[in-house]
Amino acid sequence: MQNKVVLITGGARRVGAAICRLLHAEGANLMVHYRSSATEARALQADLNHVRPDSVALVQADLLNLANLPAVVHDTVQRFGRLDVLVNNASSFHSTPVGEITEDDWDDLVGTNLKLPLFLSQAAAPHLRKTEGCIVNIADIHAERPMKSYTVYSTAKGGLAALTRSLARELGPEIRVNAVAPGAILWPEDEAWSDALARQRIVNTTLLKRTGEPDDVARTVRFLVQDAPYITGQIIAVDGGRSIHL
Repeated sequence: MQNKVVLITGGARRVGAAICRLLHAEGANLMVHYRSSATEARALQADLNHVRPDSVALVQADLLNLANLPAVVHDTVQRFGRLDVLVNNASSFHSTPVGEITEDDWDDLVGTNLKLPLFLSQAAAPHLRKTEGCIVNIADIHAERPMKSYTVYSTAKGGLAALTRSLARELGPEIRVNAVAPGAILWPEDEAWSDALARQRIVNTTLLKRTGEPDDVARTVRFLVQDAPYITGQIIAVDGGRSIHL
């Protein structure tokens, strides 16, 4: 990863920040995208640039506006001279029970989890071809095992899984495309997930009987980027075995 350049969406906090910290520790330079988490993004940048000066830059954008995507890629290449890795991490997550689904729900959830990864990958592809780089999408085990009341989110992540395989076919042999599908890693921040008993029921469905950590996802991303030159079109579940126990 020494001097490789990584563009990561939604990289300022939670799992995205863990991915940033680990890839940076391996020697990568980062362009960290954020939409509204400016405080967290600047703190992360300051921490990492203190370790290695001028190795992390920030880009703020609403990526649901597709007109912004070429500029994000251009700014990355302009700043660091190349692009080796795209991590499509940005995601929206909220419930959409059937009967209550709105067009805004669709536009937000499908937009961040499927539309954005497709069009950003398309914008980045010419630069990734030059470096024989790779794309890593952050999917979800519920692409294969949909959650009740999360119809649109599960559908969007199912599309992202299909997109991962399709892009692997379209962009090979120069560009590898894979995905990581987390399970119970970090609990969502809305009140619907605050019930301790409900959380424990989810933990009980994992074969390892515990939640994972953001670094579990980050290490899998690192593996796909750094140590997996003959792997493409694959989706790796990081879920403590939950997806085979649902």
